Amino acid sequence: MAEPYVRKLSTILLDAVTDKDPLVQEQVCGALCALGDAQPAEALRACEEYLWQHEKLAHPYRTMILRAMETVVSGHISELDKDVARAVIFLASSEMTRAKELVCDWQQAASNVLVAVGKRFIGKVMEEVLSKFQPGALPHYYVVQTLANLAASNVFGMVPFLTSILSTMLPMLGMAKHDTMRVAFCCALQRFSESTLEYLANLDQAPDPTVRKDTFASDIFSAYDVLFNHWMQSREAKLRLAVVEALGPMSHLLPSEKLEEQLPKLLPGVVALYRKHAEAFHVSKSLGQILEAAVGVGSRTLEAQLDLLLAALHAQICVPVESSSPLVVSNQKEVLRCFTVLACCAPDRLLAFLLPKLDASNERTRVGTLQVLRHVINSAAPQMEVKKPFILSSMRLPLLDTNTKVKRAVVQVISAMAHHGYLEQPGGEAMVEYIVQQCALPPESEPRKLAPDSEDLPEDGVRAISISTLYLVSTTVDRMSDVLWPYLLEFLTPTRFTGALTHLCRSLVHLAQKKQEVGADAFLIQYDGNVSLPSPYAITTRLLTVSSHPYLGDGRGAASLRLLNVLHRNIHPLLGQRWATTIPLLLEHLDEHTEETLSQKEWEEKLLAFLRDTLTVVSDNTWTCQLSLEMSKQLPCYNGIAQEKNFLYKCIGTTLGAASSKEVVRKQLQELLETARHQEEAEREGLACCFGICAISHLDDVLAQLEDFMRSDVFRKSTGIFNIFKDRNENEVEKLKGTLILCYGHVAARAPRELVLAKVESDILRNIFQYFSTKVLGIKVETKDPALKLCLVQSVCMASQAICSSAQANSFHFSRKAELVAQMMEFIKAEPPDSLRTPIRKKAMLACTYMASLEPALEEHVQADLIHSCLHSVLPVLPEPEGEDDHQESLYLDTMRALEGLLTGLLRRNMTPQGLQIMVEHLSPWIKSPRGHERVRALSLSACLLRYFLEHLHVSALVPFHNLGLLIGLFSPRCADLWPATRQEAVSCVYALLYLQLGYEGFSRDYRDDVAERLLTLKEGLVHPDSAILFHTCNSIAQVPEIVSVLRSKLQETREEYILQAAQHSVHLLASQHCAAVVTSLLGSPLPFDSHTCTLWRALAVEPSLTTQVLGLLLEKLSKDVPFKETRAFLLSSSPGRVATLLPLAATCALCEVMSAPASGPAVLELYPQLFAALLLRISCTVGVALPRNLQAKERKGVGSAVAPRSLEPCSSAADALQAMLLRGGNEDVVQRMELEGGWQLLRTSAGHEEGVTRLASAMAKFAGPRLPLVMKALVCTQSSVYEIQRVTSTSFLAELLNSNVVNDLMLLESLLDNLAARQKDTCASVRRLVLRGLANVASGSPDKVRAHGPQLLTAVIGGLDDRDDPHSLVALEAMVGLARLLDLVEPQDLHPVLLHVAIRIRPFFDSEKMELRSASIHLFGHLNKACQGRCEDVFLEQVVGGLVPLLLHLRDPQGPVTSVSGPPGRAGRPGSGVGAQRAVPQACRFALRMCGPNLQCDELAAALQKHLQEGRGLHFGEFLNTTCKLLMHHFPELLGRLVSTGLFYFKSSWEDIRAAAPMLTGFLVLHVEPELRPQVDLEQLTAALQLLLKDPAPLVRMKAAETLGRLVKFA
Repeated sequence: MAEPYVRKLSTILLDAVTDKDPLVQEQVCGALCALGDAQPAEALRACEEYLWQHEKLAHPYRTMILRAMETVVSGHISELDKDVARAVIFLASSEMTRAKELVCDWQQAASNVLVAVGKRFIGKVMEEVLSKFQPGALPHYYVVQTLANLAASNVFGMVPFLTSILSTMLPMLGMAKHDTMRVAFCCALQRFSESTLEYLANLDQAPDPTVRKDTFASDIFSAYDVLFNHWMQSREAKLRLAVVEALGPMSHLLPSEKLEEQLPKLLPGVVALYRKHAEAFHVSKSLGQILEAAVGVGSRTLEAQLDLLLAALHAQICVPVESSSPLVVSNQKEVLRCFTVLACCAPDRLLAFLLPKLDASNERTRVGTLQVLRHVINSAAPQMEVKKPFILSSMRLPLLDTNTKVKRAVVQVISAMAHHGYLEQPGGEAMVEYIVQQCALPPESEPRKLAPDSEDLPEDGVRAISISTLYLVSTTVDRMSDVLWPYLLEFLTPTRFTGALTHLCRSLVHLAQKKQEVGADAFLIQYDGNVSLPSPYAITTRLLTVSSHPYLGDGRGAASLRLLNVLHRNIHPLLGQRWATTIPLLLEHLDEHTEETLSQKEWEEKLLAFLRDTLTVVSDNTWTCQLSLEMSKQLPCYNGIAQEKNFLYKCIGTTLGAASSKEVVRKQLQELLETARHQEEAEREGLACCFGICAISHLDDVLAQLEDFMRSDVFRKSTGIFNIFKDRNENEVEKLKGTLILCYGHVAARAPRELVLAKVESDILRNIFQYFSTKVLGIKVETKDPALKLCLVQSVCMASQAICSSAQANSFHFSRKAELVAQMMEFIKAEPPDSLRTPIRKKAMLACTYMASLEPALEEHVQADLIHSCLHSVLPVLPEPEGEDDHQESLYLDTMRALEGLLTGLLRRNMTPQGLQIMVEHLSPWIKSPRGHERVRALSLSACLLRYFLEHLHVSALVPFHNLGLLIGLFSPRCADLWPATRQEAVSCVYALLYLQLGYEGFSRDYRDDVAERLLTLKEGLVHPDSAILFHTCNSIAQVPEIVSVLRSKLQETREEYILQAAQHSVHLLASQHCAAVVTSLLGSPLPFDSHTCTLWRALAVEPSLTTQVLGLLLEKLSKDVPFKETRAFLLSSSPGRVATLLPLAATCALCEVMSAPASGPAVLELYPQLFAALLLRISCTVGVALPRNLQAKERKGVGSAVAPRSLEPCSSAADALQAMLLRGGNEDVVQRMELEGGWQLLRTSAGHEEGVTRLASAMAKFAGPRLPLVMKALVCTQSSVYEIQRVTSTSFLAELLNSNVVNDLMLLESLLDNLAARQKDTCASVRRLVLRGLANVASGSPDKVRAHGPQLLTAVIGGLDDRDDPHSLVALEAMVGLARLLDLVEPQDLHPVLLHVAIRIRPFFDSEKMELRSASIHLFGHLNKACQGRCEDVFLEQVVGGLVPLLLHLRDPQGPVTSVSGPPGRAGRPGSGVGAQRAVPQACRFALRMCGPNLQCDELAAALQKHLQEGRGLHFGEFLNTTCKLLMHHFPELLGRLVSTGLFYFKSSWEDIRAAAPMLTGFLVLHVEPELRPQVDLEQLTAALQLLLKDPAPLVRMKAAETLGRLVKFA
């Protein structure tokens, strides 16, 4: 049986080889290979017979069969007997030579079969091939090619044949006239030579160890003669390349004397090919082999060829490498290999050739030369050892090269030198310095985009490779440790290496740690022997300064601090223990922040604290002084880097503060003053900070030094009036004065408070003013320089603040106060009143604020003048256009805050009603200003002062607040100001005044007055102030329609606000007496209502009792007429054609307008259930209803205009009315939830209406529970409506209520269930469906009640499965969905009797054409399995087994996620949403299979199902199916026949993916079953079915069928 069946399978597959789809063809070949894996001999025989029998089969298909045969032979060569091998050899030989012309794919495939067989049966293959390789006649091209490939694949088998082959072949060389044949011979000679060399290299393993190179020498030379002297001259490039490829390995087999003889011709001949071929790889490879052969025989003639070779090879290495061409890259490798050979035999000649080219003008030449140099340094290290000094000296010029590609090559050379000891030689330091220089290159902010063939390298590329090289050399090359340590320290301090600082620090840290591991002595730096090394003070200064901006330069702050920590013993022996604690804390702070989040001020304070702590631990004055000197010395290094220089100034101040030598302190301060760049604002600030910090410890010395400097020659010379450089020096003088003034300010701010008070007037302020104003010829001259002014103001501010913060401030008599205030006032007055460009007035006001609190008090006229000046300087400033200048806006806000602070400070000196009155009097003209921005600013200041006065109010006796009336009179008119902000600030002022009055009357501070508090509620409303004028109108009943009409017409003629309000009041009065008449009259207004009519409707909502009447009347009108009329077109056709009736439409619009008025709330609450039910049903019966034709035109005209603010469309107007009703009823949450979920839009559409109702019910249950009993009662009354859509709407609403627990809380559950159960026999299928949904909703809304109602719920839902009046099975679908939800909650005894019935009933739906039914039935099947886990009866187990195949195959169900048939998408996954909640069919299958697992009573299978089919996990279907089938066949082999026969049903599925999955399932079952179970399967039927699938229109199906056919060999 086995052989015929394998033949049959093979024949079926071979017939399918002609499939048009390449993937199917590939799979068929794979199946043939699978047959061959099981029965290689039979499969090969079948292929052989098929090819003999089908002589006319086209060669592409023969090629595929031959390739399959090659695969089988290669995999099972050891299993083949001689007969099969002989047959295959004969077939392949015949196929290979059948066509005389070349058909490459076909003949190559046949040749490959012969090569595969030849790995074992070399004798038989050679017998066949040699029969077609006879002397005197040219063989077939592929005969020669086969011989070549055999030589490569079976070296030991072929070499013994080579002598005879060569003897036969040599005469043929002369006979070969065509280039193609000559190429074949070249290839064969190349392979013969290579296999011979391999044979000779492995003689110890060879079958005949007596073989010698001499055996082939003469034949190879004869062949060489033909190839080199004749064929190599061919014009055909392909032939020339084939020749040169062969000459390489052939050169090793030539006799030594012949090779020596031929080299003078051979080498130039090969080199000449470089000019003829763009792709030079094969030339270079062959040249390398020839050079190795020449060196191997000790050739003497090679030296004469060196110049030619070096020039040619060098030209090749200089060719630019394109990443897109792998052959160019390979060529460069071969060229470098040639250079290695030459370096080993002629190092002097090589270097003499290479090194001068480092000075070439051509960039490529320099780069190529450096590449060769790097290569020979690495590959010919012994030969280069004595050349190290020569090579190093030759690198001087490349080090100066600015070309980026050359730089990169130089770095790579230096890296190679580092590994081979070059850098330990004299001159190695220059190489290290070069690497560091490249590391210091500025990184490009945005690397350039380069084309793949671009030869430019970005600068950053050089920097990156240099950084990498420095680190690798430091960390991985052990011999470099002594070279780099401590030499790299020399690069820390020069600023030109700043860019490399981070990487230097990292390398130094590693080197230092390695030295520490060796021992303490090796680590300690001997500064005496290394005079060029930076001192410990220089290192400390440098690393601390650059750490001030820690994230620059790839994070140099952390790197610098780590290096400091490692170097602690070299810095000072006492620092190790303390730095081990403090530096990690600094590093931790950096780790916790980023460049954006780090506070610069806080970080600098931490570093200065670290410096102070370090100085304290050292406690050595000499060390401290040396450090301060070094810091001063490094100051010029940071010119142009203001922030770091400022920080260094602070470090100097801190260090000098710790020094005990006053002489050193004063000397350094003098030097700082003399050398500072006073023209730069940042430097002036930095120097002043230095003096201030130093003054903390040396106040007297600092002040003395400042005075000495003022009297020094430097200062005097600068101030000479007759100096010839007068203009320049006047500017210098101003800047120098600014520095000194700032120094005094910082000294005052930072020095100890107890010492400052004694010197602030006598020394500090006196000198400040002495610098600010000088006398020339006895006349006082003040500066006009704004920078100097700012310095003075800032210093006075700091001095005043220092005085105020002193503990003795209250007893301090500030004698210069008036003078200083006057000076500040002058500055303020001098500023332009209409613009704000400098912070002078802000600083001056801050200074005045501090001085105001000091004694003596300012005189009244001075204080008044101060306030007047400040207000005139700030309030008139024109506001900047919004969004134009953020800096300007910030400066103005800061200035306003300073003004507030000043006024508050002055008020603090006189906290009485009179003091407050004085302040407000100053502001009064501004409050009344005609310019709005001045009024709002003045009122803002007033409000601030009043708030401050109120917050700090202390009333010792109950006294009246006499100023109240006056102040109220000032502020109250501003409540009606044109500017909204002004009105709001005015209300704030009045509010504060009222509470001030209450405070003076004795009320406590936390007392709240109703009248005053109501003012706050008016603030927002003051944007649109009200003014009411009432008109009385006649209210005669006979004139009601006329009056309403007149009112409407008059309103259209005017836009005056007061007339509108009068008309509204008139309608209200009229309706209070004649409500029905007014409502009827207004309903008669033309639709759509214009804005004036809408206004009159809203006027009826002012008084609750009237509003209730109006709403009741409108509800009557709503139900008085039918909602729509059928058009004639609708009656005559099946398409809908309904038109809205006018009265209900007008009543709906009116309801919307009335309820949109906020005052209608109480009336809406009173009629809530009636309004809700009526409007919801109005929406339902107007879905899809059109406007009458006359109104359609008006609706179109109203779009985009103000005439019709609301939509007139019937359904939309009803939905708007319902929204308004819910808002007025206090259910804003319901409206928002509906908007969020798109519920309102759904309500308006036919497709989404039901879903919209469901969402509305859900929102009502969540947010309006107390309203539901009456709403439900109102809706129940409508369930017998003649309109089907209204019954659907009410049922949908009530059904969704059961989805919430609120019905249980309100005790509505029983009545709701009874009501829904009563609708089970409704004539409308949608109603019956919604009833089932509602009953199932109990599972999520009141799960604890399901058991009590279990029988009732199960009976109703299972009954839905048998609904015969629903042609689309939507009721059955809802029943399946509902049953799945209920199963987990009902009593087991209620469920078990119906399990089998349900399983049988839903089984047909598994393969339904409707995806929803498939999904729901499979999902329910999963729940049925879940319900009986552990208690599965045999009868139900049959259903489980029967469902396995459908479930497995429907995992490949082609449909996407299921959406509702009767409603819109969007409800998927929501409990109780019915059809829309179902999942995709594959997801349902996953769930069902996981639930089936335990019932199959196989733990391993259940675990596999759980693992592969987890929710959310991706599924590899093939892997899963394979695993499942393996376990099924292992544990349930008896199911094979049943599973296969069930699967056969799906071979005819209408879905391509399932048709493809079905044979896959069968194939995996067969793969894992034991062969003895074959009787279970009707093999004939299965084979025929698969054969039929091979003709399926879908390629995927054909592929899977072919794959399964390959597996059926198991049953052979």
